[in-house]
Amino acid sequence: MKLVYTGKTKDVFEMETGHYLLKFKDDVTGENGVFDPGANTVGLSIEGVGAVNLRMSVYFFEKLRELGIKTHYVTADPAGTMMEVLPAKVFGKGLEVICRRRAVGSFRRRYGDYIEEGAPLPNYVEMTFKDDERGDPLVTPDALEALGVMSKMQYEAVKRMTQEITEVVQEEMEKRGMELYDIKFEFGYSGNDVILIDEIASGNMRVYKDGEYVDPMTLSSLFFA
Repeated sequence: MKLVYTGKTKDVFEMETGHYLLKFKDDVTGENGVFDPGANTVGLSIEGVGAVNLRMSVYFFEKLRELGIKTHYVTADPAGTMMEVLPAKVFGKGLEVICRRRAVGSFRRRYGDYIEEGAPLPNYVEMTFKDDERGDPLVTPDALEALGVMSKMQYEAVKRMTQEITEVVQEEMEKRGMELYDIKFEFGYSGNDVILIDEIASGNMRVYKDGEYVDPMTLSSLFFA
């Protein structure tokens, strides 16, 4: 296998079959040692978080497969903390899609004059470029089209899928007495199909229980209890 990319939370290897392997790491995004799924830097390492993120990703990818929602997931190797995925092209140089159900994190920091901490949001979708030097800037649908990153049709597909997948995750959290506040996704495309890529894991979401934030490791323990 050939290492083709080293990311913040995963390394990517190319397989001889043309598929790829994602190697999950124990790093999570944040700042000053505090976890933040919306941050664009690695803030800390949590022992075992790679394994639990893989386990949750597999759970949700298989559930989405049952629902007919297209993803890049093929299979996984829990012992090696690796997931085999289909090849897919990313939008532009990489795009992150955030779905927000409550006003916390960077959304609250940006718009604090207009909304209270934790106020409900209607599965609000926003997108940012993966660009560490520029702080992962927000990008509008018109800009995505003008820059040739994504067509209107692709944008609508990504937005619809984001909201559908967010509801699937929220329903699973609700069954366990928790609430999803926000979650971050990545999408790509294969031919004419828009597909979910990367992961669906505790390190990419913000979940609360009884009004208190649940850290990634605790979230996984509660989820699979």
